[in-house]
Amino acid sequence: MKISGFTMGKNVDKLYYPVKPAIMSILPIVDEFVVALGKSDDDDKTREEILSINSNKIKIIDTVWDLEKFPNGMENAHQTDIAKSHCTGDWLFYLQADEVIHEKYLPVIKARCEELADDKNVEGLLFRYKHFWGDYEHYHFSHRWYKHEIRIVRNDPEIHSWESAQSFRRIPEFEGINYRQQEGTFKLKVANVDAEVYHYGWVRPPSLMKKKMKALDTIHKGEEGVQKKETLYRNFDYGVLNKLQKFTESHPQVMITWIEKFNWKDELQYIGKANNKRKKHAHEKIKYRCLTWIENNLRGGVSLGGFKNYILLKK
Repeated sequence: MKISGFTMGKNVDKLYYPVKPAIMSILPIVDEFVVALGKSDDDDKTREEILSINSNKIKIIDTVWDLEKFPNGMENAHQTDIAKSHCTGDWLFYLQADEVIHEKYLPVIKARCEELADDKNVEGLLFRYKHFWGDYEHYHFSHRWYKHEIRIVRNDPEIHSWESAQSFRRIPEFEGINYRQQEGTFKLKVANVDAEVYHYGWVRPPSLMKKKMKALDTIHKGEEGVQKKETLYRNFDYGVLNKLQKFTESHPQVMITWIEKFNWKDELQYIGKANNKRKKHAHEKIKYRCLTWIENNLRGGVSLGGFKNYILLKK
């Protein structure tokens, strides 16, 4: 059995993505790690960061992004598919550039892949998620944040990244253009793996958080859409952090050096009332706060409704 790791990105270093820890976090259990690296700005150091890992398992595929051909976030899925197409493993382990796996889960993940290797009914593995917010001590367990996602899939040419690359679907005879198509696509049949993905995409200095949001909006809405929202890309307000879940466990070892760079605590709010002059984050709205309370206190963390892009097997 062979496992390939893969990811994609562009300007990920200058936008404060922990891409090096992300790759290093699963390198011990993969036979190769493929990176589809989009042509980045001159001041971006993503390539240097990746090469500094100094592993012959890593393969960089140079790409050029085309937001006109793949609008509405679909370039993310297209780039993910490019990386996937260069993988040679039986199982393919996808991590986005802000997702990291704790080393305690590596033996569990590898054993699960071995256990299900010959069970072709299982098309992927489903992970739990921890979404950190603002700093490294607070995370979401909210109705508005996805609690599970597919991160390992079979090396099957009919399995493609879907929509904006959050997940995967089976798309027979896919023409390779419309990654948001619904008709003719099929949810993957997946099994649980007892492991979490630590998502650090919302832990950045407030100024860089705004740059990341602007970059994402450009991918999804184009330059014109970004210009209409230009006044929003200034200082990001995370809100009152002490209203979130407190993280009391350990972070992955590969994140230690990255976490040591944390120097924006003085720009965060931990107590008091949220700024009512800004638009509320979705998780701050009364509707979602009530749903979150019901899920966490009456349903043991099980979501009420919500879209699930998978068929969960009892394995």
